[in-house]
Amino acid sequence: MTGPPRPRTRLRGSAASATVWYLRLLAVLNLAAVVSLSFRDEVQEHNVGEYFTPYLATAGLISAALALFLAMVMRRRKRAAWIFNLLLAGGLFALYTLAMTQEAYREHVTNWGSLLLTGLFVAALLVGRGEFKAVGDRSNPKLALAAGAGGLLVSGTIGTLLVAATNKLPGATLTDEIAYTLLRGISVGPLADRVDAVHAPRWVDVLINILIAATFLLVLYACFRAPRGRALLGEDDEQRLRDLLARHGERDSLGYFALRRDKAAMFSPSGKAAVTYRVVGGVSLASGDPVGDPEAWPGAIDAWLEEARRHAWTPAVMGASEEAGTIYARHGLDALELGDEAIVEIADFTLEGRAMRAVRQAHNRVRRAGYTVRIRRHEDITDDEMALLIDKADHWRDGPTERGFSMALGRLGDPGDGRCVMLECRDADGEPRALLSFVPWGEHGLSLDLMRRERACENGLMEFMVVELLLRAEELGVPRVSLNFAMFRSVFERGARLGAGPVLRLWRSMLTFFSRWWQIESLYRANAKYRPVWEPRFLLFAKSSDIPRIGLASARAEGFLTPPPLPALRRRRRSSASGGEPAPAAHSMYGGSTVGCLPAAKPNGASRSARATGSAQLRA
Repeated sequence: MTGPPRPRTRLRGSAASATVWYLRLLAVLNLAAVVSLSFRDEVQEHNVGEYFTPYLATAGLISAALALFLAMVMRRRKRAAWIFNLLLAGGLFALYTLAMTQEAYREHVTNWGSLLLTGLFVAALLVGRGEFKAVGDRSNPKLALAAGAGGLLVSGTIGTLLVAATNKLPGATLTDEIAYTLLRGISVGPLADRVDAVHAPRWVDVLINILIAATFLLVLYACFRAPRGRALLGEDDEQRLRDLLARHGERDSLGYFALRRDKAAMFSPSGKAAVTYRVVGGVSLASGDPVGDPEAWPGAIDAWLEEARRHAWTPAVMGASEEAGTIYARHGLDALELGDEAIVEIADFTLEGRAMRAVRQAHNRVRRAGYTVRIRRHEDITDDEMALLIDKADHWRDGPTERGFSMALGRLGDPGDGRCVMLECRDADGEPRALLSFVPWGEHGLSLDLMRRERACENGLMEFMVVELLLRAEELGVPRVSLNFAMFRSVFERGARLGAGPVLRLWRSMLTFFSRWWQIESLYRANAKYRPVWEPRFLLFAKSSDIPRIGLASARAEGFLTPPPLPALRRRRRSSASGGEPAPAAHSMYGGSTVGCLPAAKPNGASRSARATGSAQLRA
């Protein structure tokens, strides 16, 4: 653990924070000036002739957007943003200092205030320079240039057409209209009034200013965006992770999911532990516990956090256990309980007793209907059989979007996953109707990865398959099985008890209401019927203000915010036109929509159209 910060470090941090708050204040003031005519006139009156205003105080929408964006990237300690501010504010401060050598400028008190504020901002930049270490992407300059050229062309064309269509004065040339548009993009004040041949309505002036401001903001984003994290899991890293899992895989049921190939791995200096993560929308999103020896976890976490700081990524962890959450908390991350993982101890599972009556009846009914389950390791399945199962899984998937990240492997049938377990359910005629795939949990456990079934299946079919695995798990030498993640499980359980407080009852009622669309409560109840041991899982984050951003990144990683490509839309329309029914939806740790008889499952992994022949990498 690190000790208290030294005075010099505290001073640097305070100076860096002061620059951020200055920019935030200027963004608010500039926006207020755009809205308030009297305020805007006051600012513009003190920004012409023998007057000048502090850095970025121009009463324009572009200035407001610039200040707001700079505040955001300065808060993330971007080195490029620090250089940009220092060049702009430092040059302006030098110009103001030179101007104050003249009597005309020294007479106005407001000029002294502007000089002081701008100087203090520059001083804060210089004092806090050591805090701004985050690097950008090497492709940013080219992207910014393309964004600026394209955005200016589009916004300028739209603005010029609007000016030409609404100009109240005759005789304006195309050059006049373009000049008016560009000047209006800079300011909605009297600057553009110098074009005598053009007089457009007020709403056109504001719209042009907004379009140019949006273009400018897009250019700034391209300049300062974080690196996208393209260094994904290679063959060497995957082998190192497999070695760590062979020695320490029993600790975490989600450990095998670290082998997803759209993740990267950050190893500890000793190489005995690693944090696996994926960068999504500027969020470095890790999942599960670190892989490897717990004594080496701090080294891997330090390396991962340092990389996040260097690239201005927001660190976050999804689905960490309580043990890992405690270690992460020592490194400055806060924890929020997401829910509980359902783990069934085979020695304690039985279908006997009144509490298991519903499960027992569903199991017997499906068995009497002639359904059978075959359980095999992936390595015992022939290539032809695996190709058939992959094809079935593809057809049973609900749409083209795969869901799952933290609790899904993201592939099916890869030669490296031979120890995974496949459950095939066939009807009385021997036709495949459903399948389950489990990944290894150390040497002796299993963790549910993929659940697919035909829509027109017998009610309770997946329940039947889960029970069959639990009853026959000893054949595989498996003493425990991880089934699923139940979000907010404790709320439903404690909220239904006698004496539950009003806040807890209200929270439970809200979750029950939203369960009409997202299967939050049904996930809990579907798992509770197997009498599992509940293991809490946590979301870890550095700042509470980052939670919305982390939530969006998590939804993107899980596949909930991925827009379908146009060809897939066309395929779906053709399928709908032919009367085909969609396959059941996939699931994730956040829940999903099930169809009919399914107990909730972990997220579906991305099955392949053919059996994998190598360790091809995916681009984040």
